[in-house]
Amino acid sequence: MEMGLTNKTALVTGSTKGIGKAIAIELAKEGVDVLINGRDYEEVERIVNEIKTDFPTTSPQNARCDIVDIQQREDLFEKYPHIDILVNNMGIYEIMQYEDVDDEVWEKYFRTNVLAANGLSKFYLPKMLNNDFGRIIFIASEEAIMPSGQMPQYCMTKSMLLSLSKSLSKLTIGKEVTVNTIMPGPTLSENVHQIIEGLYADKDMTFSEKEKEFMTANLPQSEIQRFIRPTEIGRLTTFVSSPYASAFKGAPIRMDGGLVPTIF
Repeated sequence: MEMGLTNKTALVTGSTKGIGKAIAIELAKEGVDVLINGRDYEEVERIVNEIKTDFPTTSPQNARCDIVDIQQREDLFEKYPHIDILVNNMGIYEIMQYEDVDDEVWEKYFRTNVLAANGLSKFYLPKMLNNDFGRIIFIASEEAIMPSGQMPQYCMTKSMLLSLSKSLSKLTIGKEVTVNTIMPGPTLSENVHQIIEGLYADKDMTFSEKEKEFMTANLPQSEIQRFIRPTEIGRLTTFVSSPYASAFKGAPIRMDGGLVPTIF
């Protein structure tokens, strides 16, 4: 399906690996000029060159920036004042006990997972409204609506993104601009792949067998009984970015593999 995104420009935060990189690649497949973001210039440049090689009709650009830093965000705005699609993907997470989460940790997660995305949205949303086209997508987690209790500081910030998305969506009435949140379930990032391999390093098993055993033991409520692939999230994000997804407004879009047991 052709998505009608040729020659659109998208900024995907945290797009040098994992979900962010997969989103950037899927957008590039549809002719989008992607702005690759990360904190390491050489790493960002490597992904830019990779996408340019694979999708030569597009013009990926290096958007190296620590988006948590206000001044670096301002520099980014000066370099790239106009975009059509903003994917707020960058975030941090860590398993922590509640009693170990002090005020400094709470503030770090709030600044990184919420304020950075809000800062980008606050700058680009008015421009999208003026152009009568734009897409802002927050990448959250099933933890936003079903906290596991293992990382309260992360869950809180992901729940906040749902509220922020809905609030911003109210500003888009009558415009071809949408603000939505995608909530993936457990995803096979590079880090997760290494963890699973490490857990079963002493067993003569294929990765698929290791994955299945892990899911059976730890996430039996998952209906797909495997990790979601970043490419799957990339494809959904690309559709939500397209003109064909105009009816999604302020929506929390679940992609959790059936992990969340509730109807809504």
